[in-house]
Amino acid sequence: MKNDLPDAASLEALLQLQREAHARAPYPSWETRAAHLKALRTMLLENGDALAQALHADFGQRAKAEIVLSELWLAKSEIDSALKHGKRWMKPQRRPTGMWLRPATAKVIPQPLGVVGIVAPWNYPILLAVGPLICALAAGNRALIKMSEFVPRTAELTKQLLERTFAREQVAVVTGDASVGAAFCALPFDHLTFTGSTTVGREVMRAAALNLTPVTLELGGKSPAIIGPDARFDAAVDSIVAGKTLNAGQTCIAPDYVLLPRGTEQAFIERARSRVARLYPDFAHNRDYTTLISERHFDRMRKLADEALAAGAMLHSLTDCTPDAVRKYFPPCVLTNAPAASALMQEEIFGPLLPLVPYDTLDDALRYVNARPRPLALYLFDEARPTIERVLRETVSGGAAVNETLLQIACEGLPFGGVGASGMGAYHGYDGFATFSNMKPVLVQPRFNARALLLPPYGRRFYAVMRLMMKL
Repeated sequence: MKNDLPDAASLEALLQLQREAHARAPYPSWETRAAHLKALRTMLLENGDALAQALHADFGQRAKAEIVLSELWLAKSEIDSALKHGKRWMKPQRRPTGMWLRPATAKVIPQPLGVVGIVAPWNYPILLAVGPLICALAAGNRALIKMSEFVPRTAELTKQLLERTFAREQVAVVTGDASVGAAFCALPFDHLTFTGSTTVGREVMRAAALNLTPVTLELGGKSPAIIGPDARFDAAVDSIVAGKTLNAGQTCIAPDYVLLPRGTEQAFIERARSRVARLYPDFAHNRDYTTLISERHFDRMRKLADEALAAGAMLHSLTDCTPDAVRKYFPPCVLTNAPAASALMQEEIFGPLLPLVPYDTLDDALRYVNARPRPLALYLFDEARPTIERVLRETVSGGAAVNETLLQIACEGLPFGGVGASGMGAYHGYDGFATFSNMKPVLVQPRFNARALLLPPYGRRFYAVMRLMMKL
């Protein structure tokens, strides 16, 4: 069987093609950038049904409505924001010079970097390929995209659609297995963006380091949800369940575990069961709940649960259904008393298992969060302003939401990114434009200036000026 996967030489040739095109047009006008963004938006809107069908087929079951909301609409919203604000983002920004450099002026000029590499994951392959691409195009760059091999239909369709929409020297898509991904990340891009696991993120950063390629890493981690002592409890549970069941928990910013006041565990379970029943009626036959991406991922969920149970945890299914290996259908479950050393409590779950961790005081909850790697997201549910301010001040996370889950990613004015083990760098909106730009600082010196006062030979005049500068 012929191997049609791209090799390192063809990847390098594709990168060189885009580099040469960038050299011919290093600073695209806003009209050119806007045309690219509008073409991308048209492609998404006209092919939304086909993309949803492909993604549904790759997963086995994923509701079109969920895809439209969580992938297509978010991408369109990001494009609309870039079209609205991008021309302003391109303008040089005046900066102060300080009194001693006057009459010189200072500014920052946003300059396209060149060629951006984008590695998209399988869980939201459309959004997480197109999202960074929007920022890259708005900033005047060209882009190569590596799609995930775990969603082959979606990857191939995305490749076909983008190749029909853009010339290869503007946007190109690469498909293939992990070896192709490794070769892709080893290319000397002007910037590389990767969304995926922390383990693979380390390898991506190692490969990029050989070329001194700057990276944006969106890695995930164990994002906590804290139900505070003054929370609207039922509303908190409802929001956590909604955030955990979207895409069956296969979301990098999904609540990974819940910290809640000791003694409220049973109330949480009961409310969560009623909420799941309302969101997904007739669960066994419900078409809105997503299946897991692969047999391997299904087996991992079952192993995480089984190991925790063997170590003394208790499992509370939120439905009357049991996991179905044939369909890769894994109902949402809450776990209590899971040992801290279990894999369930050490690894990012990335699925529909939700451990409850009771606390006695808010101090205990904060110590628990801060003793662990910094997460991509943190969710706090509370109505007391001092509590809200304290939690936001005393914890570090890539992002946070108060009395809500997930929706911080949909806010056009907020950057999206991780910190520590959950990643580095950020994009979305202006922050994405800045990430994919060289924000070049420029000093402009007029013909008549005071520079001569600071030149050798260093005599009395120089020291008089220096005394004045040091004094003021």
